[in-house]
Amino acid sequence: MKPNRLHSAADRAINQALRLRPGEKFLLVTDTQKLDIAEALAFYAKQAGAETTTYLMTETLRPITEPTHQFKELIRGATVSAYMLEGRLQEKPFRSFMVSQGGKHGRICMMPGLTRDMMERLVNIDFAAMDRFTKKVMRAMKDADDVVIENPAGTHIEFSVKGRVWHNDNGNIRKKHMHGNLPAGECYTAPVEETFTGTIVISLIDDKLGHGVMKFKRGKLVDFTGKGIAACLQVVGSDKTGRIIGEFGIGTNKGAKICPNMLEAEKAFGTVHFAIGDSYGIGINKSRFHFDGLVDKVTIKAKGKYIAKNGKFLI
Repeated sequence: MKPNRLHSAADRAINQALRLRPGEKFLLVTDTQKLDIAEALAFYAKQAGAETTTYLMTETLRPITEPTHQFKELIRGATVSAYMLEGRLQEKPFRSFMVSQGGKHGRICMMPGLTRDMMERLVNIDFAAMDRFTKKVMRAMKDADDVVIENPAGTHIEFSVKGRVWHNDNGNIRKKHMHGNLPAGECYTAPVEETFTGTIVISLIDDKLGHGVMKFKRGKLVDFTGKGIAACLQVVGSDKTGRIIGEFGIGTNKGAKICPNMLEAEKAFGTVHFAIGDSYGIGINKSRFHFDGLVDKVTIKAKGKYIAKNGKFLI
């Protein structure tokens, strides 16, 4: 295989982020749009000595909302699982299944909507430098019971994260039960649900779904406007767990841009994101759904100090 930027990024993903070892079982779930990325990852996985299975999701089987019996057996036997499908609203339950089962039986790397450009630009980075800055943000936010997030568009939300565990999505997905993204670059936790009250004005929800307003009272979504939010809630239906706050994240990847792809946008400097639905075991809410909403140009205040103002970090 002739070396190029994609292969360099695939090498980093396999040997630095996932650190595949000889004899491990690697399940790579992809679609036709990602075959060039999948081939590069599979090449380095084979070189690492891992037993690699590529699961190609054809368009004729989509949208996939539930795993097949055969797929359940595959993920139970996998040491490492990777999700690379193009992001689709109806497939959130399948994505949630992969997160829960991949992390239960091994470790899981989520890459929904990944593109070659994102691989080349955001995986070929100094992971150590990003990790140091992310830890600085986490120290500033840890156990804060007075978090305030605002932006010029009208966001004003107040909540506590006291007692909640913070996770550092720094590209380290090397140990069993770990769950992370590639590209990486955020820290996240779950707000204390009953403290979460106010208004969030988002510029993006999930992938390609734009502007909207979400109003929360004691952790529950009580009102909203915006076609993107409506589309997400149509998928949620009557399931109340899909309307409860599940995540608060802060982007820490300097190379990430605000774009119509949540996998990259939520990593961008000067942004935060909030998710309704599953809290990944950090909070109390469990759900088959997880929809991220992006808030940009944020001012972040915690413990009486400003962490960021108008999208610029002060730490």
